[in-house]
This record gives sequence, structure tokens and C-alpha cells, in this order.
Amino acid sequence: MRNSPPAIQWYPGHIAKAERQLKEQLKHVDVVFEVLDARIPLASQHPDVPQWIGEKPRLLLLNRVDMIPPELKQAWENWFQNQGETVYWTSAKAGIGVRPVIKAAQEVGVAVNAKRHSRGMRSRPVRAVVMGFPNVGKSALINRMVNRKVAKSARKAGVTRQLQWVRLSDEIQLLDAPGVIPWKLESQEDAVKLAICEDIGEAAYDNEKVAERLIDLLQALDLAGVLGDRYHLPLEVEENGEGYLHRLADQRYQSDTQRVAVMLLNDFRRGDLGPIPLELPDRFI
Repeated sequence: MRNSPPAIQWYPGHIAKAERQLKEQLKHVDVVFEVLDARIPLASQHPDVPQWIGEKPRLLLLNRVDMIPPELKQAWENWFQNQGETVYWTSAKAGIGVRPVIKAAQEVGVAVNAKRHSRGMRSRPVRAVVMGFPNVGKSALINRMVNRKVAKSARKAGVTRQLQWVRLSDEIQLLDAPGVIPWKLESQEDAVKLAICEDIGEAAYDNEKVAERLIDLLQALDLAGVLGDRYHLPLEVEENGEGYLHRLADQRYQSDTQRVAVMLLNDFRRGDLGPIPLELPDRFI
């Protein structure tokens, strides 16, 4: 990629507060469901989660599985398995993969209560926390699990502002946590991917710069053909994101680059460009 990533800054106060509250509640949790964005499963992993949860079991929920090519699933499963991680594929929007996640929580509950019984204690529901970056689909997944709207959900970051316990059944309690993001991301490349996927708030970035980087990423991943298919304006050889964005703005919106940037980002985020990953496991690169 030709240009350095645009500077992306964040850390709103409500997220700092949410992080403090979450770390306090983690003491009472039996299992952690960390929700990742299947389009960027590495960039959407919070680097501090392993330290926060210690020895508690963690399952990775790769949400928005319907927004990546099906052939990538096995490759990512193999990659995460090599890291010692268990992966569950979900789509909150389409209702995919919810039952295996519930079953996994129940299995943890069996182990928790067996341990309690051995100490002469009574059974209790297993406590699971659903956590991850803003807007990766945590609340929407909880609504799917409970089969009714109990958690606020929208296609933008920062909708959930406080921790909320939700009763799934007599066996399972779920903690819906606000999105948490690191104080600082060492990789601005990762920050750009999070911005492209709308997994951080819009106030943190410039739409034009992020749209330009999306175009550069598509080119680097040999996926730039989707632009020509969608907009009937192919990316030219050696053209970068900035050049293409300006040509597209000239064609579509009387040179309004801001408007065309928002259009491009929204088309990607809705899946109108097709199932597109922005990260690939090693063997695909």
C-alpha cells in the first residue's frame, strides 16, 4: 500500500468507564464469548482480553460470517486452532450459529456445577459475558439467543452504554457489555480496518481517508474487481485509492468526494460489494 494510514484517534469516556465495570464483572463470569468481526478477525481482537480473563474459558465468535467467502471458514478455523482457540461462526443478522454457542455455554455450566457440587454447593446458572469491540454484533447476538429484543442493537458503534445481565434460561445468564477498545492500538493498519468495518465510532476518523484505504486494501487483496462490477468504473493499473475516489466522485456526485466516500463505505458495510474479507489467514496471503 502506497500511503501511510490516516491517523485514527479515540477513547471516549463512556468506553473507559465500561472497561472498568467490565473488569469488575469478569470476576463473577464463568465463560467469555469474545465476538470478532469475521471480515477482520485479527484486527478486531482486543489485545488485553487474555490478561483480563486469566484461566476462564474463552470462545471466539466470528460474527458476520455471511459477509466473507465460504471457502475462508476452514482456513481461519485451522489458523485459530493452531493458536489453541475455539471458533464459532455466527451471523446475528441472519440468525446463523446461535445454537452451538448456547450449547457451549451449557457445557461450561455442567463443569461449573459439578465443581460446586463437589464442594457441597447448590447449582446455579452459568454466567457468560458477551464482549468485543463496538458494533461487532454483541447485542444483536444476545437478542438472537434469547429470541427477543432485550438488548439495544443498531448498525453503529456505541449503542450499548452500560452492562446488562440477561436471563437466557434457567441454565444461562448472559452479560451484555459495551464495546471496549484499547487505550491505544499499536497498528494503525488495524485501526483503519476497524474504521472501514464501522467497529469504532465515526468521530474517530475521516471518511474520505478511510474510503481511500479501503480501495487500497481491495487492490492489495486482488479484490479491486468488485469496484468495477459495482460502479462500472474499473480501478486503473497503478491507481491508488485517492485517485479512484476522485474519479468516482467526478462520475457520480459532481466531484463531492465526501459523499462518494460515505457511499463506498456504506456499500461495503452492508455487503453490497459482495462477501469481502479484509484479512486472510497465512496460507491465503
